[in-house]
Amino acid sequence: MVTKKPRIVIIGAGMAGLTAASKLYTATSFKDLFELCVVEGGSRIGGRINTSEFGGDRIEMGATWIHGNGGSPIYQIARESHALESEQPWECMDTCPDEPTTIAEGGFQLTPSIVEPVATLFKNLMDYAQGKSIQDRAGSDYSNLSAKALKIPASNGGQGKLSVGSFLRQGLNSYWVCKKDQGELQGYGKWSRRMLEEGVFAIHENIQRTYTSAGDLLSLDYSAESEYRMFPGEEITIAKGYMSVIESLASVLPPGLVQLGRKVTRIEWQPEEHESSDKEKVHGARPVKLHFCDGSNMLADHVIVTVSLGVLKAGIGEDSGLFSPPLPSFKSEAISRLGYGLVNKLFLQVEGDDFNKFPFLQMVFHRPDSEFRYKKIPWWMRRTATLWPIYSNSRVLLSWFAGKEALELESLQDEQIIDGVSTTISSFLSQPHKQVNSNSRELRNGNMNSMKNCHESEVKVTKILKSKWGTDPLFLGSYSYVAVGSSGDDFDTMAEPLPKHDNAVSPSLQILFAGEATHRTHYSTTHGAYLSGLREANRLLHHYHCVERLRMGGKGRKIMKDERERRQHF
Repeated sequence: MVTKKPRIVIIGAGMAGLTAASKLYTATSFKDLFELCVVEGGSRIGGRINTSEFGGDRIEMGATWIHGNGGSPIYQIARESHALESEQPWECMDTCPDEPTTIAEGGFQLTPSIVEPVATLFKNLMDYAQGKSIQDRAGSDYSNLSAKALKIPASNGGQGKLSVGSFLRQGLNSYWVCKKDQGELQGYGKWSRRMLEEGVFAIHENIQRTYTSAGDLLSLDYSAESEYRMFPGEEITIAKGYMSVIESLASVLPPGLVQLGRKVTRIEWQPEEHESSDKEKVHGARPVKLHFCDGSNMLADHVIVTVSLGVLKAGIGEDSGLFSPPLPSFKSEAISRLGYGLVNKLFLQVEGDDFNKFPFLQMVFHRPDSEFRYKKIPWWMRRTATLWPIYSNSRVLLSWFAGKEALELESLQDEQIIDGVSTTISSFLSQPHKQVNSNSRELRNGNMNSMKNCHESEVKVTKILKSKWGTDPLFLGSYSYVAVGSSGDDFDTMAEPLPKHDNAVSPSLQILFAGEATHRTHYSTTHGAYLSGLREANRLLHHYHCVERLRMGGKGRKIMKDERERRQHF
C-alpha cells in the first residue's frame, strides 16, 4: 500500500501565502514528504500589493512603504533582489519632495507659527499613546498635557475603554486651556485662531486614519497603541515596485504550484467533537475539503488561510457558509471584535506649463457643519489631508482617503471625481491669502477642471486612477486595527490553528491562519504578513519533524538537524 503524502493547500497568493509557500518549498528535506499547492481567487498574485503605472510613473495601488529599513525582512528582500534602484521614476522616490504648504479653505496660507505648535502637539500625544518618550521643549509641557488627557474619562460607548480619538481631542482641549491667553489672529477672513488650530489638528487626525485604516479614530483602541511595533530606520518606497518583493518570493516556486482563478467558496473541516460520518468516508484520510467557485473541490491535510480579515468577517456571517462547520466561538468572536478599515489612493494626472510648481499641499477645511464652508466642495473631500506630487516635478498628484469617504470614492465616476477635486483645489489655490468669493467668475462658469496654483499658473486634471479595495470581494477593505472592545489578545487568537487541541480523534493542524491580521505587534503591515507566513510554515515543518523523528529514528533526527542549519541561513 502506497502512503499518501500530506497535502498542504495555501489559500491566497499575497505576501503571507507566498512567504509560507516559499518557506515550505525550500525546506528541501521535505519536498518528497508532502504535496504543496497555492490557490488564488484572483487573476494575479500579490494580494493587497499591486504595483502599476500611471502618467509614465511607477505607482502602488496598495501597500506602499517599507516601514523601517533597519531589520525589516521586506527591506532585505528588496535589497537582495536589487529592487531599490530604478531608472523609471517611482512614487515617493524622494520621500517628501518639499516642505508642506498648509492652506486653509478660502486660500489662506498658514505660517509655521500656527502650524508647527499643533503638529508638535499631535506628534507628542501619539508618541505618548504609543509608549514613546516625549521631549518637552522650553515653554511646552507635552508630557503633562498627555497625562491630563489620559485621565479624562472616555464617553464613546466603549465600556470604559479609551479610544485614540477621544484621547487626542482631550489633549487638544487641554492645550487650549494652557494657551487661553493667546491673542486672536488677523488677516484670515472668517477663520479664528481656534478654528485654524482645530483644522490643522484635523489634518493629522485624517493622516492617522489612513495610517491605521480606522474610519473614525473614536473606534481605535488606546491601550493597544503601545503594543504596535515599527522597525527602526527610514521609511522608504521600493524603486522597482512592491511587486518585485512578491515576484522574488514566487520565483522559487515551480510553474503550476500557484493556481489563479481558484476562489474558495467553502472549507469543510473536522473539529474536536467530530465523529465518524459519511463525510469522513468521502474525504478519505484527508480531513479538509475545499470547494471552489467553479464547482470543483480539493482534499487537503492542512490548509493555511491567508485571506483578509474583511473576507473572514464576511465568512462568519450567517448566510456565508465559508466554514463548515462554522468556526468555534473563540475564533469568530475575535474576528468580529477586531477592526478592519478601508483606505484608498487617488492618483491624478495634471497638465499645465508650471505643473512642477504644485505644492506639497496640506488642506485645512472648515468643519462640515460650519456656515463658512464652501458648499461646492464635496463631503468626501473634507477629510482628505493632503494632495501632492508623488515626487518632485511629477505630473501625477496623490491623495489618500479613509473610511466612508474612501468607499464613496469607489462609487463615483471619473468626471465626478475630477470636478470635486478641482473645485476643492480652486478654493485653496486660486486666490491665496484671499477668501474665495462664491460669485466670482472662476466658480460661476462651471469649468472646475482647471485651477491656478499659488504661482498663478493654470493646472488641469486630465485623468485619474483610484484603488477600490472596499468593493473588491477578494479583500473587502485594506488592513486591520485594534478596535475599541478588542485587544492584542485577539490577534493571538486569530493565529491559533484549528482544531484548537491535539487529540487522537480529530487530525491536528487542519486549518492554520496567516496574514497581517494574525500578528499581534506588526498588524496592518506587509512585514507582519511576511512574518505570519513564516510562522505557519514553521509550525507545519515542526509538526512533521516530530512525526518523522518518531517514525524514522536516527534519520528523522538528521532531517531536523539539517533543517535547523538551513533555517539559520534563510
